[in-house]
Amino acid sequence: MNPARRARARVCATAIALLASTLLASSLECAWAQGSWPNRPIRVIVAFGAGGIADTIARSVGQHLSSSLGQPVIVENRAGAGGTVGANAVAVAPADGYTLLAHTTAIAVNAVVSRQAPDPTTQLTPIANTASAATIFVVNRAVTDRTLLDFLRTTRGGRFSYATAGIGTTEHLTADYVFKAAGGLDATHVPFQGGTGPVTAVLAQQIDLASTTLPTAAALLRQGSLRVMAVAARNRQSALPDVPTLAEAGLPDFDNSSWVGFFAPAHLPDAIAQRLNASIGDAMRQPDVVERLGTLGFEARGGSQPAFTAFVTSEVAKWTRVVRATGFTAQ
Repeated sequence: MNPARRARARVCATAIALLASTLLASSLECAWAQGSWPNRPIRVIVAFGAGGIADTIARSVGQHLSSSLGQPVIVENRAGAGGTVGANAVAVAPADGYTLLAHTTAIAVNAVVSRQAPDPTTQLTPIANTASAATIFVVNRAVTDRTLLDFLRTTRGGRFSYATAGIGTTEHLTADYVFKAAGGLDATHVPFQGGTGPVTAVLAQQIDLASTTLPTAAALLRQGSLRVMAVAARNRQSALPDVPTLAEAGLPDFDNSSWVGFFAPAHLPDAIAQRLNASIGDAMRQPDVVERLGTLGFEARGGSQPAFTAFVTSEVAKWTRVVRATGFTAQ
């Protein structure tokens, strides 16, 4: 064999060997992921305290995951820095499917405003969306204005106060973005520590308006003490069919839902990601979970793992635009 043929033969042999090793590795990974995983308990880190919606959903999903995967699922609350502490703990964990993260919309906002927060699309693996609830604008039942914009413009000539669950929350950024885009309004933000304070202040007529979520205001809405004047969504919500969207209420169109999703460390094997997505999706279809979420004012979500990844990417892009438009900086 001449030198040229020997060289071509060596190249071909090397290519075949590389291809074979790649196929073998892929085959072994799939076999390991689908066959032997999971073979020990799975830990779900909730980035917020016990009793909140992320914790409630994580525990409900955890019970169903344990049944479907045949392993105990341990839920651990690791709150701090608006969810950054828990997110970072998962970001540095092994990508083996045994450490998951339950987080909210805040993970996308944090990625924009905090250098300490991980990027949910590059430093984590988005797994599944579970539930969401749109931001709503509520006023005291004594308000007689028909539209939210009429109320905002007639309240002391466009000067009004609005309350949220805290500086940098999605409810705060949503309201700030919409009011600035509307123009001609002089809005004073009154931040509280948590969601109960804003609706209580509106109930007592200490604050004109609250930017909050249905789960937070549900009890007072059922009592008729508060009234929802608009929902921050593209379309009307099934839980509030008679409530107009922001665009219908005369304000700039904006869509913001508080959602809860599951994540894993970056570079999680695809087979494990798909199996987790399927198991979580199945959990979200269980009647008891759907009923529980409905009682809390949340709507169950689902969809594929790639679809959730695309959604999270779009959320980071959206909050990047909002932060730039409002000039918000983390304190």
